Amino acid sequence: INAETWGPVVGFPLLFVCVRLCLSATMTYEVQYLETGLYPLIAGILAIFFAGFKAWQVMQAPAGNKEMNEIAKAIQEGARAFLKVEYSYLAIFLVILYVLISAAIDWRTGICYLVGAACSATCGYIGMTIATYANVRTAAAAERGLNPALSVAFSSGAVMGMSVVGIALAGLSVLYLIFDNVASFGADGYLPGFGMGATSVSLFTRVGGGIYTKAAD
Repeated sequence: INAETWGPVVGFPLLFVCVRLCLSATMTYEVQYLETGLYPLIAGILAIFFAGFKAWQVMQAPAGNKEMNEIAKAIQEGARAFLKVEYSYLAIFLVILYVLISAAIDWRTGICYLVGAACSATCGYIGMTIATYANVRTAAAAERGLNPALSVAFSSGAVMGMSVVGIALAGLSVLYLIFDNVASFGADGYLPGFGMGATSVSLFTRVGGGIYTKAAD
């Protein structure tokens, strides 16, 4: 299957469906007060599916010559080692905060905190992985011109962007379906725990990961 030929044919309609469902899901949250969590969950799953499709597109691009691949492999191995160490230390911090939140507020808020952290960590891993695989392919595509390089780079960025939206929406929807209580799940209930968990991880990965990827690039 030729990714450059079939990518727009499949990708653009799928993107339209994802955006339409996400907008509808937003209206569901705001207007209908989360009468059902299935519709937003489907939107999140479709967004994740679209991110996977864009990742497939990136991986179909040529990876360049042998020397470029050797450099890319070293960067990929270093990125995985970096994330492994960072997440191992971060896990200790998250467990401590989970205990404190559960004791001080509510165990359900603590669960939301862990789920938010897990979703954010997953997005960070996806973003780091696709970035290290896309770097060498973007460089190889640049030999053919600016447009091919931009296409690979844009697809790589779309993977991270749609992953964040899809995983966050799916995670929140699953939590709502589990707790099934609009009053206690709103801004004054369990929901802030999810955001705090996601933010706790993103703060570490943005600083440490950003410094690492700049050096790798």
